[in-house]
Amino acid sequence: MSLALIRSAPAVELNPAQKLAVEHGIGDAAAPEPLLVIAGAGSGKTAMLAHRVAALILAGADPKRIMLATFSRRAAAELGRRVERLLARRLAPEAAAAAAPAYSGTFHAIGARLLREYAPRLGLDPQFTIHDREDSADLMNWARHEAGLTETKERFPTKGTCLAIYSRVVNARGDLGATIGKWFPWVAAHEEALRCLFASYVEAKQRQNVLDYDDLLLYFAQMLAEPMIAAEVAARFDHLLVDEYQDTNALQGEIVLRLRPLGRGLTVVGDDAQAIYSFRAATVRNILDFPGAFDPPARVVTLDRNYRSTQPILSAANAVIALAPERYAKDLWTDRAAGAQPSLVTVAEEADQARYVATRVLANREAGAQLKSQAVLFRASHHSAALELELARRNIPFVKFGGLKFLDAAHVKDALALMRFAENPRDRIAGFRVAQLLPGVGPKIAETIVGAAAEGGLAALSTLALPARARTGFVTFADLMRRLAARAAPWPGELADAVAWLSPLIETRYDDAHMRIGDLEALERIAASFATRERFLSELTLDPPDATSDEAGPPLRDEDYLILSTIHSAKGQEWRSVFVLNCVDGCIPSDLATGSSEEIEEERRLLYVAMTRARDELTLIVPQRFYVHGQPKMGDRSVFASRTRFLPSPLLRHFERETWPSAGAPPQRAAVDGPRVDLAERMRSMWR
Repeated sequence: MSLALIRSAPAVELNPAQKLAVEHGIGDAAAPEPLLVIAGAGSGKTAMLAHRVAALILAGADPKRIMLATFSRRAAAELGRRVERLLARRLAPEAAAAAAPAYSGTFHAIGARLLREYAPRLGLDPQFTIHDREDSADLMNWARHEAGLTETKERFPTKGTCLAIYSRVVNARGDLGATIGKWFPWVAAHEEALRCLFASYVEAKQRQNVLDYDDLLLYFAQMLAEPMIAAEVAARFDHLLVDEYQDTNALQGEIVLRLRPLGRGLTVVGDDAQAIYSFRAATVRNILDFPGAFDPPARVVTLDRNYRSTQPILSAANAVIALAPERYAKDLWTDRAAGAQPSLVTVAEEADQARYVATRVLANREAGAQLKSQAVLFRASHHSAALELELARRNIPFVKFGGLKFLDAAHVKDALALMRFAENPRDRIAGFRVAQLLPGVGPKIAETIVGAAAEGGLAALSTLALPARARTGFVTFADLMRRLAARAAPWPGELADAVAWLSPLIETRYDDAHMRIGDLEALERIAASFATRERFLSELTLDPPDATSDEAGPPLRDEDYLILSTIHSAKGQEWRSVFVLNCVDGCIPSDLATGSSEEIEEERRLLYVAMTRARDELTLIVPQRFYVHGQPKMGDRSVFASRTRFLPSPLLRHFERETWPSAGAPPQRAAVDGPRVDLAERMRSMWR
């Protein structure tokens, strides 16, 4: 098929830069030189990639000799459907369906397929089974038990943490000690024990003829480290195309370069400005260093025309990412020149931030915008806690993506149960939960504690005689309950007192303790918006937020709902209106991600990703007062916040600046005087 015909068929819908990428090397006698496509946000990356695959096939490439690597089965399926539709313009439907690339899918799926084919030469039984994460964690736990690590006097990492450490070391091609030091410092004392555990885990997998998720990449890379096998596998494919290359880890980068050491027939597509998954062991170095991996360097084509946002939004986002010291330079542009500037809104504190967002969301709805066309984005899941409560108060349905349900998390439930027990010592459910937090206290002793509180009040706990195994920490607990019953600290200081008691217990029960303690600190901030402990507990119980996880669907009772999402979960999505919470230092960038220049730059990219989700309206919100981790437990723990360092003064010209006034405190209920009626007796008499 002539190049002229190819250009008239699949690429007619593309802009000049997309066509340049699609037609790279087509018509050349040899496989084309390596190509890197820097695809900016909303620039039609998927369409370009589908057109390139279709163009290669129409130019005579054998679909069985094309490998297309994506990061999800959904992405592979969508690309396959688009390629088939494009081919159907020039081929019969049956031929178009048969022309799909034979090796298309995730790196893990392609690796599993090739490992089975080459298993006899790799010392593998081709009938190996593949463990999912849950299976792998169970096997890791079995190895922990066999090694006697579940019976140590000191807390040993849980099976999930052990698997997370193992996975990061494997995927990042890292050293165990360095990995623990950077990502898991709280388990540093167990480095040698973990090394032995991982060796036992590998032996257990081999004895049972299983591979885990990480092995699919590790064995794939190790297979290609054998020159003869690598040459054979590489010779089976004329073209390798890789999507979302900025999200590849070190192992995946090795696989790509070993399959195409000279770069011939290699196309990778991605955007360094959207590399935000280092916590999954992805490395932006793969895409930044890609051109220089070949001689001559790979060709770079930039897709900078945006089909999503207005130009004022793009100009602001461009200005933010332009300050990155190392990047592929590009300025996103669009034909949508009209549109309001993004808003930079200053509010007094987090409670005002929640009220502002709820007010704006409802105003947009009254103006004709569906709730589903609006999204609120945030750096960490607990940043939305105050907003979730405000939305519940105003009966605004929402779905939350990313992170756990705030009020359903075990440690948050523990804190609320503690406060309910303090409020009502006869609440046996709350007391039973709280009592079992104590070391050495099981159901039987918990019943004793709950019974004593119900009979004599919380003050009676101080005289309670318990078995020796349950005495550790009980005196401190009894003293806490006495103070809470007496309301020794003004509200919300009582909750701060409770969190101070809970925090050491959380550190012994959970490996991600610092994140859970952050949730409890967020709960303290929420408590400050309520006048009393009773009102705090009542309103949280009556109107709990309807937060849902990534796996959950929309609330069935509402056909329209607002979107709440972490920025990580929002990547690849778009909405008419986007609100970004907590654009202050300590949140964006996170105070846990400023230990190196690499971490800070990824935080800059997070803000860029959040901004480029907006089509028509973008609002960044800056609370003037904000909670800072590590503040003393007594006294005022909030401090004046600084606008995020990623929005220095010269960039403010890209924003419409606004200050939103604080809302007044809700009125207090008046006491009601009058004759006494025994409703309890009336309720009992109904069933006599």
